[in-house]
This record gives sequence, structure tokens and C-alpha cells, in this order.
Amino acid sequence: MERLTGHAMYAPVITALFTGVRRGELLALRWCNVDLDSADRHIRICEAIEETRAGIRFKTPKSKSGVRDVSLPDIVVEALHDHRRRQLETRFALGLGKPADDALVFPDIDGSPQSPHAFTQEWVAVAGKTGVRGITFHALRHTHASHLIDAGIDVVKNSRRLGHASPTITLGTYAHLFSKRDDKSSAAINAAVASLFSA
Repeated sequence: MERLTGHAMYAPVITALFTGVRRGELLALRWCNVDLDSADRHIRICEAIEETRAGIRFKTPKSKSGVRDVSLPDIVVEALHDHRRRQLETRFALGLGKPADDALVFPDIDGSPQSPHAFTQEWVAVAGKTGVRGITFHALRHTHASHLIDAGIDVVKNSRRLGHASPTITLGTYAHLFSKRDDKSSAAINAAVASLFSA
């Protein structure tokens, strides 16, 4: 991802990779739903963009769990701060002034919603140039989920962060990763037993 630094795709890619949001949710994200400065830094996911034959439209999540607050690690906060600064500099240079509070975080050049299809095409082109050819944008979401599982985040918390309708969906999708954690369970038990007998 280092090769992406400074590229227009850097902020959306880092946001997707470290929050697990879907492409449509990312493209529908508005600045009024981004909190970078409080103690509880997060983004609020409450809508998504969908591309149909009739055009691009906003839609609400399929389930209640789709509306959620996703906490932000430092790398995302830094990427979004930098993205915001660049966005403002560009707007001021064009004489457009400060955007409205409900402006999109990752809009098209004219401020309108990006086409999810065009966004994916741009990702494919950028991925090819940065050495991650063949990695779909959706794979960033799976990578995020995999990292959470490997870090020991339980299925319920993982499910909430990903916006799945239920933990059953998360478990069904990532069951193979949860099963790989069993070796860590036995290691933890061994350590606990060892401490009992060494006391």
C-alpha cells in the first residue's frame, strides 16, 4: 500500500482495508458522518450507493445492523485528515469554497456520487500498477475481517463491525478462519496450566 501514498485512491483504500466497509457504503459516506477529532473517532454507516440501469441511487442498509458506527484506527484518521485537506485545497483553487456538511467524502470530481463500476475499474488499474494485481476491492473487506479474527476479535463484534445481519453470516463466511484459531486456544490453556504448576 506504500506505493499508493499520495494517490487519489489511497484514502478510500486505507479506509476500506481498516474498517471493512463495503464499496457502496464507502462511496455513500458523508463528512457529517465522519468523526476524526473526538475521543471516539468513527464513521457512521447509514446508507450505500447502488448503480442500476436507471443510474446511481442512495439506499438504506438491508438490515438494522447495517447502520453502524465503525471505530477508526490511527492510519485511517490520518488518511482521512490528509484527504480532507487535499479536497479543500482543490476546491479553493477552483473557487468552489468549503463543501456542505453533507458532502460526500469520496465524490466524483464534480462532487456527485461516484459510479461504483467506474470506481472498481480505477481500482483495477491502480492495483495493477502497484503490484497487487488480481486483488478485488471487495477483497479488502475480507482482509479486514481476517485480521480481526486473527487478532482474537469474537464473531459477534466482528459481525457488528462488518454490518452483517447476524453473526451466523459472519461465521458462515469466515468459519475456516475461526477454526484456525483453535491452536491458539490450546496454547493459551498450556500457558495457564504451566503458570498453575510453577506457582
